[in-house]
Amino acid sequence: MACCVLQIIGLIFGGVGMVGTLATTIMPQWRVSAHIDANIVVFETVWEGLWMDCISHLGIRLQCKFYDSVLALPPPLEAFRALMCMAVVLSIISFLMAIAGVKYTRRTKEDPQGISIFILAAGVAFLLTGVLILIPVSWTGGSIIRDFYDPKVPMPLKRELGAALFVGWVSAALLIAAGAMYCSF
Repeated sequence: MACCVLQIIGLIFGGVGMVGTLATTIMPQWRVSAHIDANIVVFETVWEGLWMDCISHLGIRLQCKFYDSVLALPPPLEAFRALMCMAVVLSIISFLMAIAGVKYTRRTKEDPQGISIFILAAGVAFLLTGVLILIPVSWTGGSIIRDFYDPKVPMPLKRELGAALFVGWVSAALLIAAGAMYCSF
């Protein structure tokens, strides 16, 4: 009975992690403009994401623009896009494998270890997806913190951690937890 409960909890964690992975990939709030100066009146907020930049004017009007050229992007951003796209695809595949594993798990008196191979495959895929998310999200977070405290970076170019990074960290934690649950069977 406890095994079935853990499978369902792992499935819920994996599903929420899958949705969080997709949200992290498409959200433009990876880097958010930092307002450090003494001026408390802020007219613009700049958001930078994997796919687009957005500017919010007074919190009323939002203008977003997709990046013009893939070739003009910095190499880390191209790599982060690829890693996040792979993570989205892998999270969907691992979630489907987990559903199949939960559905087709059979326990009989002759085979008390009757856990489907899909459970183990889904666990490994969930773990790999969590690692794939952690790489770009943590790298971006580290570069934002490094640039924020660098005195050579001008004040208007300093950024803060955006909401997408926090969603990515939570999604990675949920996916790793789901993978650990499935691999422990």
